[in-house]
Amino acid sequence: MLISPAYAQDAAGAGAAGAFMQFLPLILIFAVFYFLLIRPQQQKQKQMRLALAALKRGDRVITGGGVLGTVSKAPKNEDREIELEIAPNVRIAVLRETISAVITPQPANDSKPAAKPARAAGEAAKPLPDIKAVKEWLDKKGWFNKKKV
Repeated sequence: MLISPAYAQDAAGAGAAGAFMQFLPLILIFAVFYFLLIRPQQQKQKQMRLALAALKRGDRVITGGGVLGTVSKAPKNEDREIELEIAPNVRIAVLRETISAVITPQPANDSKPAAKPARAAGEAAKPLPDIKAVKEWLDKKGWFNKKKV
């Protein structure tokens, strides 16, 4: 009763803005987490889903248990089971969801090996150590006298 209506309205307006300012750091933290953690993980999951859907015969894959194999049968329908060849004439059936990675073959490097840097004029090549001297040194150190366990 002692507070005027104008003063009461001003305090109510400041409370709404103050509440928003209290939630602003929380909203900013959520936005940072979304762009740094959640969104990249969603993109990675989407790529994996597409790779699993595109599996074909001959693809090299790694299962969740670490088994390397070549896809020998991968039906295009919604069948969850595919067949992997893990050794010659050894085939196992695995679920599509257990595939953790599809190995893409690396192209062979057909470029010429890098040339060795040219030696400066008058610089001689290092001579190789004498094999007898090396064997004697190893014998002194006890390398050839060790018993196999």
